[in-house]
Amino acid sequence: QVPANRIGFTQFDVGQLKILQEVITLTVLVPFAVFYLGQPLKWDYLWAGLCMVGAVYFIFRGA
Repeated sequence: QVPANRIGFTQFDVGQLKILQEVITLTVLVPFAVFYLGQPLKWDYLWAGLCMVGAVYFIFRGA
């Protein structure tokens, strides 16, 4: 769920809130999947993380 309540929307726009939500989700889900569920660590996690870093840069650079 997107943290797009009135408090968040006053500081960030909708695109920034969505990217922020995805970063938080991946930051929590990947360690949970690897350490608790025992999923093998894959290169795809690194590439997805790098894409998210790029998305954060481009969505927040004009702020």
